[in-house]
Amino acid sequence: MKVILLDYVYKHGVAGEVIEVADGYARNYLIPRGLAVKATAGEMRRVRDLREQAAAKRAALEERINELASLIDGVELVFGRRASSTGTLFGSVTTQDIAEALLEKTGADINRRRISQQSLRETGTHRVPVRLGSDLSPELKITILNEQDYAEHLDRLTADVGEGSETEQAESEAEAEVAAAVAHLEQGNPA
Repeated sequence: MKVILLDYVYKHGVAGEVIEVADGYARNYLIPRGLAVKATAGEMRRVRDLREQAAAKRAALEERINELASLIDGVELVFGRRASSTGTLFGSVTTQDIAEALLEKTGADINRRRISQQSLRETGTHRVPVRLGSDLSPELKITILNEQDYAEHLDRLTADVGEGSETEQAESEAEAEVAAAVAHLEQGNPA
């Protein structure tokens, strides 16, 4: 008898497969336990439709995973921790710390168990892969600084942001002067 498996059956197959089994095995074991149904034309169409729906769901999930991977690949996270003079931390940067910092920086909520690294216990820069799928592993760049260097790093960042606004203001003033000179020349007045 031909049956369609609805679940994994040892030594016979997995859900969705059409197999040939003995009539008694199908009637007395597989069908009563809900492990299989008789392979009729209607059931075959239903299984085909289920496979198509599953393939569409897998494709959509794969697309979302690829978008997430491109979002977090190469993101740099900086942590400040107390450390000894040799660079060994008094504590560690855990996968939970990394997941929280990643959520704050990119908005990507990654389960800490997908961050494939033990706790980081030394200062420096570390490459940490994130397991998203069977073949996707975007890497995060984790920089750990001791507390004093971290404070200086934050000061530099705030200074860079302040300089950026002054530079932008100077550029906009220069553009305004050029636009005024062009308008003046277009009116036929020499400079």
